Amino acid sequence: MTLSLDDLLNELHDRTKGKFEKKPTVVTKNDSFDVENLPVDKAEWHAIDDVVCVYFDLKSSTNLAKGRRPESTASIYDAGVGGVAKVLREFDAQFLDIQGDGGFGLFWGDKRFERAVTAGISIRTFSRDFTSQLDKKWPDAPSTGFKVGIGSGSLMAKRVGLPRHLEFQEPVWAGNPVNYAAKAAQQSDPERMSVTGSVYDNISANDFIVFSCACGDPSLLWESVTLDKIPDDEKFGQSLGSYWCENHGEEYCSAVLAGKSHRDDVPVSEREKKNRLAEGTVLTHAALKSRVKERERTRSVFAGLGPER
Repeated sequence: MTLSLDDLLNELHDRTKGKFEKKPTVVTKNDSFDVENLPVDKAEWHAIDDVVCVYFDLKSSTNLAKGRRPESTASIYDAGVGGVAKVLREFDAQFLDIQGDGGFGLFWGDKRFERAVTAGISIRTFSRDFTSQLDKKWPDAPSTGFKVGIGSGSLMAKRVGLPRHLEFQEPVWAGNPVNYAAKAAQQSDPERMSVTGSVYDNISANDFIVFSCACGDPSLLWESVTLDKIPDDEKFGQSLGSYWCENHGEEYCSAVLAGKSHRDDVPVSEREKKNRLAEGTVLTHAALKSRVKERERTRSVFAGLGPER
């Protein structure tokens, strides 16, 4: 291999200058957004108003390899990460990216919040079984499991890489959903799933997700959490510590995906409790309006209708 470092750096300098001087076109796609049609060889990005990201990360993955044969470590990764990938596929994630011991799935279009959140709960339910089997197979393995975070918002995408070289082309997702979902997962642990404020805003009226099942007296499942690594009102999120019930999980998951949201068995006292807790959190009405305004401003910028930041 012959490489001139000076030539490479000079070429990158000129390329960066050219990119900054000639800004790309941003085309709003929304319902027609298609990963397969993302540009790679022209200065054009595709924007979509609202995307939900489910981010997952395997806790203590580095330590899982210690004292184990490579074949054993490979089987742990294959069972764990491969299992999560299957969950995201079954819930119709439109894009999936695996990054070593973790990754993310993107959902847009019809029932995107319902599909994403039920997928997140399913990952948690799978994670519990995965770690149980792992502990039985390797009792000395470190405590592990999948940390899950969910975020939403507007984004732009483009394939970035070398034209005519498919092996060096990957979609780049510019916007908050992936970043915020990753930060939510980082602050979480395998025992709880954290979602950003806008995600909970969109599923908070769904009784099948918000309240516990009919195995006992239905009660509120979610707890307020402040996601400190997120810089705006999206940090006022919620966390969930439960899994799909063996008796009602199939029924409730199917109900959510079918567009159902109301349950007659939820006590009025629990609905009132949910409302009181919402009113008592740092997410005041003014903060909620601020969050909505920020999301609309971001959408306008991506659509080419707003000012630069």
